[in-house]
Amino acid sequence: MEKLYLLVPLAPLMGAIIAGLFGRFIGTIWSHRTTIFLVFISLVASLIIFFDAYQGNTYNGSVYTWMVLGDIHLEIGFLIDLLTATMMVVVTLVSLMVHIYTIGYMHGDPGYQRFFSYISLFTFSMLMLVMSNNFLQLFFGWEAVGLVSYLLIGFWYTRPTAIYANLKAFLVNRVGDFGFLLGIALVLMYFGTLDYEIVFAHANHMASHFIEIIPGQPWMLMTAICLLLFVGAMGKSAQFPLHVWLPDSMEGPTPISALIHAATMVTAGIFMVARMSPLFELSETALSVILIIGAITTLFMALVAVVQNDIKRVIAFSTLSQLGYMTVALGASAYSIAIFHLMTHAFFKAVLFLGAGSVIIAMHHEQDMRQMGGLKKYMPITYWTMFVAALASAGVPGFSGFFSKDAIIEAAKFANIPGAEFAYFCVLATVFVTALYTFRLMFLTFHSEPRMDDHTREHLHESPWVVTVPLIVLAVPTVAAGWLIGTMVFGDYFAGAIQILPEHGAVAKLEAEFTGVIGMMLHAFSTAPFWLSLGGIFTAWFLYLYKTEWPGKIRRLSGPIYTLLDRKYFIDEIYSWVFAGGTRALGSALWKIGDVKIIDGFFVNGTARVVALTASVARRFQSGYIYHYAFTMIGGIFILMSLWLYYF
Repeated sequence: MEKLYLLVPLAPLMGAIIAGLFGRFIGTIWSHRTTIFLVFISLVASLIIFFDAYQGNTYNGSVYTWMVLGDIHLEIGFLIDLLTATMMVVVTLVSLMVHIYTIGYMHGDPGYQRFFSYISLFTFSMLMLVMSNNFLQLFFGWEAVGLVSYLLIGFWYTRPTAIYANLKAFLVNRVGDFGFLLGIALVLMYFGTLDYEIVFAHANHMASHFIEIIPGQPWMLMTAICLLLFVGAMGKSAQFPLHVWLPDSMEGPTPISALIHAATMVTAGIFMVARMSPLFELSETALSVILIIGAITTLFMALVAVVQNDIKRVIAFSTLSQLGYMTVALGASAYSIAIFHLMTHAFFKAVLFLGAGSVIIAMHHEQDMRQMGGLKKYMPITYWTMFVAALASAGVPGFSGFFSKDAIIEAAKFANIPGAEFAYFCVLATVFVTALYTFRLMFLTFHSEPRMDDHTREHLHESPWVVTVPLIVLAVPTVAAGWLIGTMVFGDYFAGAIQILPEHGAVAKLEAEFTGVIGMMLHAFSTAPFWLSLGGIFTAWFLYLYKTEWPGKIRRLSGPIYTLLDRKYFIDEIYSWVFAGGTRALGSALWKIGDVKIIDGFFVNGTARVVALTASVARRFQSGYIYHYAFTMIGGIFILMSLWLYYF
C-alpha cells in the first residue's frame, strides 16, 4: 500500500514534467492525454486508499529523511487517515474534471501544453500538502501551491491586469506565510520536532506553558502558535483582511478558477486548521479569533457579491463567503462540519465556475452579465447543471449545500466560544444574501431578454462535450454529497484525525438532535435558514425578472452604501495608500536623505571636501621660507610634548 501512497502525488508530477518539458515534441493532443491519464491514475489510487482507510487502516510513516540537524530529523512522510483520504479524493476528482474541461476551454491557446503542465503540478503540490505527516512537508506543499497559483493566475502574461493580479496574490500570501512560518518555528523551538504525532502527543503538556513575546507580557504558547498558524490560513484561504487577492485572481483562465478556488488552494487553510485540531482545541482565544474572522468574511464578502456584474467575480466573492462559513465552523470546534462543507462546496462551486466558463466561451469571452440574458434555450446542459449548483449554494433542502450550511449555522448557535452570537447572526444573515446573489446571476445570465449583440446571438450554442461532461459529472455529487452528513459529521468518521474537547460540545449537541437526512430536510421547513433562502430567491426574481427597473432605482437611492460595496469597502485603496504608498514614500526618503544627503553628500562628497580643506590649509605651510618650516617643526614638537606629558 505504501507504493500506492507514492503513486498518488507522483503521477500528476510526472504528467507536469512530460507536458512541461516535452510538450513541444509530443504535441497538444498527447500533452492533454498524458496529464489526464496520470491524474486519472491518481484518482483511482486515491479511491483505493480511501476505501482502505474507511476499513480502519491508517498509515503514518516516513518516506525518506531529508536532513538531520542534531537530534532533529527533517523527513518526507505520509499520514493517511480518513481526513487525508477524503481530501485526496476531492482534490483528484475535481482536478480530473478540470483537466478534461481545459481541452475545450484552452483550445487553440499558444500556451496549451504549459497550462496542462501547471495544473498537473498544482495537483501534485496540493496532494503533498494534504498527505504530509509533518510541518516541513506541509510547508513545502503550502509554498508550492502558492508558487503554481502565481504562474496560473498570470498565465496570460501579456495582460497587465493578469500580471498585477498574480503579483498581488503572491505578495498577500507572503504576508500570511510569514506568520505561518513563525508558527512552525515556535513548534520546532518548543517541541523539538516537526512530526505531527509527537507534537500532538505533547500538546496537553505544553498547554500551560507561557512565553513572553513582549517582555513582561506573558502569552500562552499554544495561543501564540495557533494564531500564527491561522495567519497563514487567512492568507491561503482568503479570510478578511487578507482576502483581497482572490477576486483579482479571476484574471487567470476559468479552469484554474475552479481548481484553485473550489477544492484546492483556498481550502488548504481550512484543512490545516482541522488537522491541527489537537493544538487549536487548547486555545479558546485562537478559536474565538477564528470564529469572528470567519463571521466577518462570510457576511461582508457576500454583500459585495450582490453588486458585482462580472460573472466570475460574483462566484469569486461567493467563494470568499463560503470559506467564511468553513472558518466559522472551525472556530466553533465543528471541524468535521468544516471539512464536510469543504467537500460539498468543492463540487457545487466547481460546477458554478466551469459553467461560467462555458457561458464565457459561448459569449466570445464576454463576462459582463448585463450583456447576457436568455441563454437557457441555447445552453440547456450548462443551465441545468448551474441551476443545480445554485440550489446547493443557496441551501435549498435536498441539495448538498443545504446540509453542510445548516449544520454550520446550528454549530454557531450551540457554540460556547466568545463571539459565537455575532457569528450566528452573520451566518444566518448570509443565507438570504447568498440566495440573492446566486439567483441574480442565474436570472441575469439565463433568463430575461437577450442583451447581447446580434452577431453573438447568432452564434450562441452549447459548449462541446469536453466542457459539458465535467459539468454533468460534478453535478451528481452537488446533489448527493450532502446525504453523507450522518456518516461524516455525526459518526466516528474522523475519529483519531480530529480531536474535540468535551467542553466544546457544539457537534455533540447537533448529533443529539439529528434525525437523519429526511428528518433534517423536513425540519428545515420550520427553520429561519429555509425561509431566508426562499426570501433571497424570491427577491432576486422580483428585482431581476419582474420589476427590472427597481435595481437601478435602489442603486441610486442607496448612494454611499452601493459605492462602499462596489469599491469593496475601499480595502484595496487603503492597502495601496498605506502599504504601497508608504513603501514608495519610505523608498523616496531613503533615496533623498539616505543616499543623496548622507551617503553621497556627507560620506562621499564630504570626504572629498575634508581632504580639499586639509590640503588647502597644509599648502600654506609649504611656502619655501625657512622660518615657516621652523615654526611648523616647533609647533609639532609642542603638540607631541603636550601629549606625552598628559598621558605619561
